[in-house]
Amino acid sequence: MVDLPVAYCASSFGVFKITGDEEGIQSIQLTPKKVLPKQVVPAPLKEAVRQLTQYFNGRRKEFDLKLNFGDAPAFHQEVWQELVTIPYGHTTSYSSIATTLGDANKMRAVGQANRNNPIPIVVPCHRVIAKSGKLQGYYYGLDMKRKLLELENPMSFASQGSLF
Repeated sequence: MVDLPVAYCASSFGVFKITGDEEGIQSIQLTPKKVLPKQVVPAPLKEAVRQLTQYFNGRRKEFDLKLNFGDAPAFHQEVWQELVTIPYGHTTSYSSIATTLGDANKMRAVGQANRNNPIPIVVPCHRVIAKSGKLQGYYYGLDMKRKLLELENPMSFASQGSLF
């Protein structure tokens, strides 16, 4: 097994580790690192670092990156392909994705695919919420999910202050 090129991207959410090569981005993972390590960004990952930095700074609404899901199960890949169609600042439900993919009863399977999404942020699983409108399930926790949604749509997801 060949080690993939690695790069890091710092954000207000933490430091993300990006792996991939000429075939595409294969993973984005939040790391426990508090500061960005010194790095020379490998050529295949420069655009991913640039676009993620723009996103976290509120200057990018769509990603234009080649993705490589490898040998992930076909259903997971179908779900992930559906996730990238959710517009910036919008949400959809697990049941809506299941219905779109042809089986309204596969809500849990959609949730499982979201949980196993190797390329969060770019493949925006944080934009999937419960049918009731409540935040539900996110690998990095609901607090991060809310903050990502708030970044994209502060009018709908910002913390509300007291009127008094």
